[in-house]
Amino acid sequence: MMIPRFRRNPQARAALSAAALATLVLVGASARSTAQNANETTYKADEIERFCGNIADAARERRNANQLKDMEALKAEIDTRVQQLDAKRAEYEKWMRMRQEFMAQANEQVVKIYARMRADSAAERLVELQPELAAAILMKLDVKQSGQIFNEMERTAVAKLTGIMAAAARKDNPT
Repeated sequence: MMIPRFRRNPQARAALSAAALATLVLVGASARSTAQNANETTYKADEIERFCGNIADAARERRNANQLKDMEALKAEIDTRVQQLDAKRAEYEKWMRMRQEFMAQANEQVVKIYARMRADSAAERLVELQPELAAAILMKLDVKQSGQIFNEMERTAVAKLTGIMAAAARKDNPT
């Protein structure tokens, strides 16, 4: 029914012809555009390939520079940790020297003297000494003799000497 109406109406026929012509123009333009896009895509791909080829060396150098920078940062961190470990080792060596000096304070002659004393007399004398020296002497005495001397001392003095002796006996940190 539409066709007869167009035949009778010249304006409708002209509109239909204009629409058909516009469609043909658009289809032709689209075909040309597709061909141009294909050419441009090929051109762009070649251009991209050349660009990538030109910057490959610079990108490799940049990547190597970044890796070198990361490695230098890691080396600096390792050096810092090594310094910390060296400081810790020096501290432990210091503590070991102090412990050895502490133990050396009570030389064998002094220990023999206290070993021959009665427990009550030894307790009186040891309380008067420096606590570190008294603890060193007690550590070198026989366990039975040290126990008898502790029985004759006041509780506070025994607690203090026991704390020093326990700290000196620790192997990890004698503080």
